[in-house]
Amino acid sequence: MRTGPSVPMDARRVVLVHDWLTGMRGGEKVLESLCRLFPDADILTLVHVPGSVSRTIESHRIRTSIVQRFPRRARLYRHYLPFYPAAVEGFDLDDVDLIISTSHCAAKSVVPTGRAFHLCYCHSPMRYAWDQFDAYFGRERIGAAGNAVARPVMAWLARWDRATAGRVHHFVANSRFVAGRISRYYNRAASVLYPPVDVEFFTPGGAPPDAYFLVVSALVPYKRIDVAIQAARQLGVRLKIVGTGPDHDRLSALAGSDADLLGAVDPHTLRDLYRGAQALVLPAEEDFGIVVVESMACGRPVVALGRGGATETVEPGVSGILADEPTPGAFAAAMSAVRDMNVDAARLAARAAEFSTRRFEAGFTQILQDRMAAAC
Repeated sequence: MRTGPSVPMDARRVVLVHDWLTGMRGGEKVLESLCRLFPDADILTLVHVPGSVSRTIESHRIRTSIVQRFPRRARLYRHYLPFYPAAVEGFDLDDVDLIISTSHCAAKSVVPTGRAFHLCYCHSPMRYAWDQFDAYFGRERIGAAGNAVARPVMAWLARWDRATAGRVHHFVANSRFVAGRISRYYNRAASVLYPPVDVEFFTPGGAPPDAYFLVVSALVPYKRIDVAIQAARQLGVRLKIVGTGPDHDRLSALAGSDADLLGAVDPHTLRDLYRGAQALVLPAEEDFGIVVVESMACGRPVVALGRGGATETVEPGVSGILADEPTPGAFAAAMSAVRDMNVDAARLAARAAEFSTRRFEAGFTQILQDRMAAAC
């Protein structure tokens, strides 16, 4: 690990580096907490769609990369992935003392000055370049020609991603699962700090649940929302899907009249949807899965794949069911089983309270203080 200079906690200048600001997902909720901890910090990001994130984030000075000038950036920013290395390395950090990146793509690869301390809160090493290439760039998704072009590009990005891990003084992973990926791909140790969940807002509703199951997710290939659609169809139950993303048209065609794609919803509507669902359905191998904890905070169980971060939050038979495989049959069976569970909403909410925003902010401050002291 790099050794760094001594930087006081009241550093003269702090910047927050985030991959992109195009909506309020789990990563942006982490950034929101960091904005409260560092109210005067600038935010550096590859792309910013004004109005797409919370007022807390928008209140900060936001500086964007060259990708901000590319055409149709709000919709096509993921297509500009090969430009991200040059874009993130182009940020000027000469007068910065403390860099805090929140990264699942390129943010961790900013180039710090010799005096700056860089702590990265890592949601995941770059998924597309490592173990989820086929989910995004498989032949069945982009064709044989597209797959052939993407393979060397992603291999190059993986090499760059690994080579730039040394620009971080210390990694903080959002789960033990991600800490393992950081060790495997970057050969670096990481602290573990689970992300924040607003358990004061997400609370049980008291009314009995409705008959539907719920998906809350970005509409991207690796989330495997098609598995949830097919499982609901097999079981003959209604599925409601909250989220936006490039997979919308494909999923809408697959869903037909059996599922409702609701798009983006406001927080109060989302809370009502959690409270009214039989269960949240999560077919992907999640790095952590903030929506899992939000559902539990609302007193509702979860049907999730028994891999990744869900294994660190879901207690089988108590707060949900873990499916063995990411197949429609396995998820249909798990969704059927969760309906027969004796759900204790208060117990689920108490478990969710362990992931509060207050706990995250206190934990992050302590890790930062400890690591900066160790760098002296």
